[in-house]
Amino acid sequence: MSSMSSTDRVTVLGLGPMGRALAGAFLDAGLRTTVWNRTPGRERELVERGAAWVPTAEGAVAASGTTVVCVQDYDAADAVLRREPVAAALGGRTVVNLCADTPARARDTAAWAAEHGVRYLDGAIMTPTPAIGTPDAVFLHSGPEDLYRELRPVLDALGGTHTHLGEEIGRAAAHDIALLDVFWTAMAGFAHAVAVARAEGITARELAPFAQGIATILPPLFEEFAGDSDDGTYSGELNPVTSAVSSMAHIVRTSEDHGIDASVMRTIEGQARRVVALGHGTDGFLRVAELLGRTGT
Repeated sequence: MSSMSSTDRVTVLGLGPMGRALAGAFLDAGLRTTVWNRTPGRERELVERGAAWVPTAEGAVAASGTTVVCVQDYDAADAVLRREPVAAALGGRTVVNLCADTPARARDTAAWAAEHGVRYLDGAIMTPTPAIGTPDAVFLHSGPEDLYRELRPVLDALGGTHTHLGEEIGRAAAHDIALLDVFWTAMAGFAHAVAVARAEGITARELAPFAQGIATILPPLFEEFAGDSDDGTYSGELNPVTSAVSSMAHIVRTSEDHGIDASVMRTIEGQARRVVALGHGTDGFLRVAELLGRTGT
């Protein structure tokens, strides 16, 4: 295997907390690791552990056949990858982009890479920094399957599970966006619940054990509702939308009685009432997903 596609060395561009964790995992796995960051200084610990630091991005890219990018977003990645002489140095090499951004940006970057002779794999990291290099890490990838298979020795150095979602380059970013939607919506719900509980004299610590109980209910519901959505059944046998609307109205009323902003729940309640108005009141709540894009209905 040529040095241009070697799997025993890797470059990491971006040394924020996640980038440093990725580089550390590569080092722990015995890969010859080169690192670069726009702001010098973050590389010191990695260099002490055996990483090579190169002061220029183009030099770092030239040091390895594979470059892993982990910066804030695709704007930051483009600011590095698409400028000369870095773009020229990437010709014939491989980029694994683990930045977070939209599926459209992933497709745009892949198109740029193809135009410049850069082999490109897109990815998403679905676990926090401490999980990197452990069995708990979760990575999603999309792009050419043969490239993914070739890179598995490099990717496996990061620990955990790696899933190739298909050759359509935007699929990893699309999964990332959808899953982060679940996460941040849930966090927003918990924050709102804490505000309502405090207004009723309940501390967040008192609420937390019961909130965890609610969380354990969700995984089997996700699986059931996913089947409902894909099959178009939307069963409401256990909890029809009409019942859900009543619960939502109680949350809104209690919140606003305490002067707490209930706009998020009002929106959700409005969506549920729209389902009822369209004649689906006996269906399950996930019927809402079918209507979210139909603002004119």
